[in-house]
Amino acid sequence: MNRLTLLTDLIAAAKRAGADAADAVLVQDASLAVKRRMGAIEQLERSEGFDIGLRVFLGRRIAIVSSTDPDPKGFAALADRAVAMARVVPEDPFAGLPDFVTVPPADLDLDDPTEPTAEQLLARAAAAEEAALAVHGVTNSEGADAGWSRTAIALATSTGFAGEFSRTSHSISAVALAGSGTAMERDYDWSSTVHLADLDDPEGIGRRAGERAIRRLNPTRPRTARIPVVYAPRISGSLLGHLVGAINGAAVARGTSFLKDSMGQQVLAAGLTVRDDPLRRRGLRSRPFDGEGMPGQARAIVADGVLTTWLMDWRSARQLGMASTGHASRGTSGPPGPAPTNLWLEPGQVTPEALIADIKEGLYVTEMIGMGVNGLTGDYSRGAAGFMIRDGQLAEPVSEVTVAGNLKDMFRAMVPADDLEFRRGTDAPTIRVDGMTMAGA
Repeated sequence: MNRLTLLTDLIAAAKRAGADAADAVLVQDASLAVKRRMGAIEQLERSEGFDIGLRVFLGRRIAIVSSTDPDPKGFAALADRAVAMARVVPEDPFAGLPDFVTVPPADLDLDDPTEPTAEQLLARAAAAEEAALAVHGVTNSEGADAGWSRTAIALATSTGFAGEFSRTSHSISAVALAGSGTAMERDYDWSSTVHLADLDDPEGIGRRAGERAIRRLNPTRPRTARIPVVYAPRISGSLLGHLVGAINGAAVARGTSFLKDSMGQQVLAAGLTVRDDPLRRRGLRSRPFDGEGMPGQARAIVADGVLTTWLMDWRSARQLGMASTGHASRGTSGPPGPAPTNLWLEPGQVTPEALIADIKEGLYVTEMIGMGVNGLTGDYSRGAAGFMIRDGQLAEPVSEVTVAGNLKDMFRAMVPADDLEFRRGTDAPTIRVDGMTMAGA
């Protein structure tokens, strides 16, 4: 099947049906996933999917339809339905396709030819779970998962753009439990990569899950205090998630972001840089073009603490009187919207140990619960678990606490360590934030 030919045929059908302009996107995927728990296979699933979406424009009116049928014989009916829908919807003054742009070739190395068998995935899951259960004190398992997928994405527009790329994914995870009864604790570890060669060792995944579960046994609930809070790398990226949510062009255009007036201003501490790069080789979110056919470009969205750009697709850019930054993300059944790609906070100059060395009493957070963030004000309040910091060292485990502050203040107080690793798509090193409120007993 020639994906781009299918898309150009669908766009031609839309033009014949009366559309002034159109674009079409195709997503074809295959995946294999297994789950093993306490030595038994709980899941073995293979899936394949095909989705095609058509967006048509009648002046400033837009309609979107999608289908799972790859047969071109149905394209005329699909296009007729889309155009009929577009005739009856209200106009969108910011609607429109971008002008044709040329996307330069980029060797992003996103497609690993290695396709595992079910037996190989089960062996990885078994190795991870057995390593977790072998940790002294681990009493149970929520299982280990291993998976593989390949996704092909193609996009074409009536303005002349046509492009496609494929991405693979390999993953392994394990969840271990320690203790018994109501005193049980759980923890996890996982790894996800584009290429199998970059995937973490399954035994290491399981062992770390087990060791983390053991360390969480017998947690206390500390007293309420105003203290430094240190975010472990596996959850520190959540702070970047709140940042990019606040500089999302759609939210800024609606006036629903607490950073809506912060362009060109200091939003992080001086010296801190946040980068977004869709062209990073083997990146989990890498892609040569965005959901509207705009080429990828590496950017420092915050440089030396100063906000340099919003994240915009063409619709939000037109609302703001600007140009797209190439951050359009979309599926087959909805319109594009701004989203980050490979996002990270540049590391600092000190080790995690040095970062906490002067903290007399603080909190080291390893898990967060809930999404208590007010996008309008930046007020922040989330459930947390982790370990107390006492005299510069990690101490007893804690749970059922809440950490609170305001993101404007938190962003300017962030101090990163030097332990950045690219593991999640949104990555950050250990981050210290002073002056937060920990609500406990």
